[in-house]
Amino acid sequence: MDYKYIEQLLEKYWNCETSLQEEQILRAFFSQEDIPVHLLRYKSLFTYQQVMQEVGLGKDFDERLLAQVERPVVKARSLTFRARVMPLFKAAAVMAFLFTIGSLVKQSVDGEMAEGMEVPGQEQTTTDPQVAYQPDSVKNLVDVAEKATAIDAGNHIRK
Repeated sequence: MDYKYIEQLLEKYWNCETSLQEEQILRAFFSQEDIPVHLLRYKSLFTYQQVMQEVGLGKDFDERLLAQVERPVVKARSLTFRARVMPLFKAAAVMAFLFTIGSLVKQSVDGEMAEGMEVPGQEQTTTDPQVAYQPDSVKNLVDVAEKATAIDAGNHIRK
């Protein structure tokens, strides 16, 4: 038997140029029992289409599909004013906490720096006004101020 026509139809099938009638001829050919060996590899393709046409979706297909599609309706909750403003209260509480901790840390650092600071000539200062206005005391204060200025200027140069 000459299978030239079937081979031509297969070539058209792979190029997507066959009509529905030509595809039906191919299906009928491959549903036969005696198929040449070189065309046997295409049999499963055309018989698969027939087998799948016979297999139905089942009687409960619609019910299963609708059960998956139809989800229960979720009603929206109405939010009260308190529920809407609660995140703002939480944020304000966190900010207040952070500012409190920051101010405590700043006060402790400032206290440590005031205790640990040494001013040159501090031991020469006095609280008695009579002694403070004596010429030697004023000279000592001017010397201390000059030393502090020189030290402060030296710190700026190093930085």
